[in-house]
Amino acid sequence: MASPRILLCGDVLGRLNQLFKRVNSVNKSAGPFDALFCVGQFFPDEPDRLDELMDYVEGRAQVPLPTYFIGDYGVGAPKVLSAVSRNSANQGFKMDGFKVCDNLFWLKGSGMFTFHGLSVAYLSGRQLSNGQQFGTYSQIDIDTLRAFAEEPGIVDFFLSNEWPSGITNRATASDIPAGISDSSGGDSTVSQLVAEIKPRYHIAGTKGAYYAREPYCNVDAVHVTRFLGLASVGNKEKQKFLHALSPTPSSTMAAAEISAKPPNTTLSPYTLVDQVDRPKETTKRASDIELDSQYWRYDVSSKRQKHGNGDTNKVCFKFISSGTCPRGEKCNFPHDADAREQFLRGVCLDFIIKGKCEKGPDCNFKHSLQDDGENHSRKRPGSSNANANRSKECWFCLSSPNVESHLVTSIGENFYCALAKGPLVQDHVLIIPVEHMPNTLSLPADSEIELGKFQNSLKVYYKNQGKEAVFFEWISIRGTHANLQAVPVPSSKAAILKDIFTLAAEKLGFEFVTKKFSNNSEGRKWLRTQFDKNFSCFYVELPEGSILLHLIEENEKFPAQFGREETENKEGSDEKLSIGGKQKTISLI
Repeated sequence: MASPRILLCGDVLGRLNQLFKRVNSVNKSAGPFDALFCVGQFFPDEPDRLDELMDYVEGRAQVPLPTYFIGDYGVGAPKVLSAVSRNSANQGFKMDGFKVCDNLFWLKGSGMFTFHGLSVAYLSGRQLSNGQQFGTYSQIDIDTLRAFAEEPGIVDFFLSNEWPSGITNRATASDIPAGISDSSGGDSTVSQLVAEIKPRYHIAGTKGAYYAREPYCNVDAVHVTRFLGLASVGNKEKQKFLHALSPTPSSTMAAAEISAKPPNTTLSPYTLVDQVDRPKETTKRASDIELDSQYWRYDVSSKRQKHGNGDTNKVCFKFISSGTCPRGEKCNFPHDADAREQFLRGVCLDFIIKGKCEKGPDCNFKHSLQDDGENHSRKRPGSSNANANRSKECWFCLSSPNVESHLVTSIGENFYCALAKGPLVQDHVLIIPVEHMPNTLSLPADSEIELGKFQNSLKVYYKNQGKEAVFFEWISIRGTHANLQAVPVPSSKAAILKDIFTLAAEKLGFEFVTKKFSNNSEGRKWLRTQFDKNFSCFYVELPEGSILLHLIEENEKFPAQFGREETENKEGSDEKLSIGGKQKTISLI
């Protein structure tokens, strides 16, 4: 697969005609390119240029290729982005861009998404000042990125508007642009985040200068980071504002490629203090940042109470955002499953916990668990009203305004198929009950016939690609909308799947109940006899006919993402499972 071709741009300042004229020229001579990522101020800096921007927003001019921006401030930004936020298509927990118009997407707040195999993280806006709502980032946005930094895998791109403090540290860097130094400003929060995220490429704007820094080493990581600062479109100094890259996604790179260090590699600028430029400021290493900052929210005092002391205004953000927490029982903050469930449905977490949101109408998340969206009274998860309206709020209910209908591939009488919104591999599919049901095992027995047809069709489809189907379902007693996940695995690797799941279970301290059946129908019948609605459970249907089942005890700490997670190889084993072309290191302890 060819590496994606990406264009990067500094502050646009509303000069879209000039930008896209240059983009079209570069696309014609060196393209085609897959996307354009813009950092720095995207909107105009003066009212006279607003009409030019609105020509594109309102469809009178065409954006030539998919364009993503994070500089959500400037003339016209509040009006345009308020309308974008109110668009029903942009509701919910979206990180891959809110559509402004054809080929133009706003990366709001912070997040991470995959683009043509590249992992892209971003922090939109600048530090909060003077109560400004648009064009600023919040503590929630910072916490979200810190949670993502804990996830396995390497981030390919990190986009920020501001340059990080310390990047022009003369103790580590050279060829610094004239007039640029840490004394002229920089964002210390960005420098802390980039030290934790450790991206392969960090792109920033706002300084009005082009600066391609030497690659630098990262703390506790084998790969290097390259910082690129870009000038503004149409700058008088004619400094470079458009840059092209064609990076290989880190997920497809060999270990030797990832760890390669160019001859001009320097130390990390975030581990040293530049006494010349910043005599009164220090730059923290990621390991020096208080660890709890990656987990807690709401209580900003230094006297944080332990979990169980009755402070309900603190929850584990790591658990809320990803469904798991590496601290487990040692975490100081509650793992609130109900809050996570509502958060995934697009409900504002501040509203869930506090009963209010400081952003008010400018918050893109829902401020009600009721389907009319107008009642802003506080309803805790699990209330009768919440349960009654669950199908209206649920992302999987076809009747819900939040359903991702563009992902649906086939609809039957009892089930429908949809592509996974966060796929593990290409052709990762979900088989979902049409009705709001908590699991696929409690549906009427005759619905199993239709489910079997969906499963068999997927098996044939995968088989034609040289792959086998693995089906798994995590069933929660909290009654979320069921989905049976179907993941294709290369046929050559199917034989080791049982060992991988078994050994992964051993690492967590439990054993699967295992049965082998001659056909899928018999296996599903057995599952129905074993299922107890009073217990959560997890099961896997393997290609060779085996079913692995685990009934989860009431107080058992079982990761909800168990079927999706990759396990780290802590014993140095070289055993790897290649799923859909991506290598996943599997622990065979």
